[in-house]
Amino acid sequence: MSENRSASRNGFAGKRVVLVNGIPASGKSRLAVELSEHSGWLQLSLDGIKNPFLQRLQNVDRPFNRVLGLASYQVIWDIVASAPQGSTFIVDAWFGFQPKEVLQGYLQQAGVTQVVEIWCKIDAQRVADRFSSRLGERLPGHVGAEYIPELKILAANAQPMALGPVYSLDQNNVDDNRPVNIVVIHEWIMNSFHTQTQ
Repeated sequence: MSENRSASRNGFAGKRVVLVNGIPASGKSRLAVELSEHSGWLQLSLDGIKNPFLQRLQNVDRPFNRVLGLASYQVIWDIVASAPQGSTFIVDAWFGFQPKEVLQGYLQQAGVTQVVEIWCKIDAQRVADRFSSRLGERLPGHVGAEYIPELKILAANAQPMALGPVYSLDQNNVDDNRPVNIVVIHEWIMNSFHTQTQ
């Protein structure tokens, strides 16, 4: 939070948001956590808010899981809305699960004045393999293996929100031996924010 207070003292009016966007299993959460650790900005994730409810609720089917996702999405933007001027947030979600107009409305209501997006691009087979490998780690209530054919179609058609500058990150080339260069991404974000204020 020290960076947020510093930004406010430096005269930054409004709020800034980094959208870390991509389909499920595209590598969003790992990237968002690394970026938060590097920048000091608070990271908010859809699953991070939804999972505590899935830990306590039983017999959550896909329609109810979607309701929880919608509520969690609203919670994220309520948190941003209640934050002071000069705050910067990292928001980790698959934003394509709602129309772009919904996101635009939340950004406006929350008083967000600057938006950049990290788009996690991934091909169909790689995302299917990633999703399959994590099925045993997912809480009951999340979609299972039956979702993989739908996910592969999504991989072929998904697009970024493009409500501000977009950094496209090819997650097909990212693994433990070839990690994300978080310094380069952070520098791009800061340059993009600076350009938006000029």
